[in-house]
Amino acid sequence: MDDLKTFLNVRERLASFLQEDVGAGDITSDNIIPADLEAKAKIVCKSRFAIVCGLEEASMLFDICGCKSELLVKDGSKIDKGMVVMNVSGYARAILKAERTVLNMLMRMSGIATETWRMVELAKGVTILATRKTAPGLRYFDKKAVVFGGAATHRMRLDDMVLIKDNHLVLVSDLRKCIRLAKKKVGSSIKVECEAGTKEEALAAVAAKADAVMLDNFTPKQAQQTIRQISRMGLRNKIRIELSGGINQKNIRHYSRTKPDFISLGYITHSFSAIDFSLEIRK
Repeated sequence: MDDLKTFLNVRERLASFLQEDVGAGDITSDNIIPADLEAKAKIVCKSRFAIVCGLEEASMLFDICGCKSELLVKDGSKIDKGMVVMNVSGYARAILKAERTVLNMLMRMSGIATETWRMVELAKGVTILATRKTAPGLRYFDKKAVVFGGAATHRMRLDDMVLIKDNHLVLVSDLRKCIRLAKKKVGSSIKVECEAGTKEEALAAVAAKADAVMLDNFTPKQAQQTIRQISRMGLRNKIRIELSGGINQKNIRHYSRTKPDFISLGYITHSFSAIDFSLEIRK
């Protein structure tokens, strides 16, 4: 996520977000605030606890608007209510121009990072994965927030790996054939995972030498029985096991005790609670 091309693409994306908000101009500030009036501002956390994320993006947005910013904490830091995370200085109109887009990014990315952190803490050593259930146009930022929350990204795009799901199997009903075809055509450098809705499908995927199997909507008991069966077959160290579907704060510990390799959670990027931040300005 740190190469020059990505940096430039991120800056362009942020500039487009800013343009979406500004439109033809801030007709309020431009008509009541002198163009040469300089100001300072601070960004304050209003939520009780958070893992902050999006400060790099906030700084870039202020820079696009010609403002200077000072980060007081780093992305991934634990923060509490009342903490100042950033100082800003520049022309007052420019600060106000960036304000809403900056806060929107901070609120969203920190919300994702915070909820991810909570689930990582509950999972007790099992790797948490994000899914592709992200807002269109925001996947890079959503996935980045997941990483700062302590989890992994899984697939960024459809071309990252093969994941044979239920709808694929409706169209091509032979699970083993799907796995064999995929492994033959994509080569050994790309991993092949198969979704399983039953223990029998999971065992079939293992027998077909999938690299990973996703146990979808299994109960903790069903997941445990399936994983134990794979172990009895002597194949546990040859396949990665992912649990997905219906897993939340209330039951994730039960799932983690079955000792999968991964637990994937869509809601950390689509149903999280935003973290509240405010920008407080002064002359």
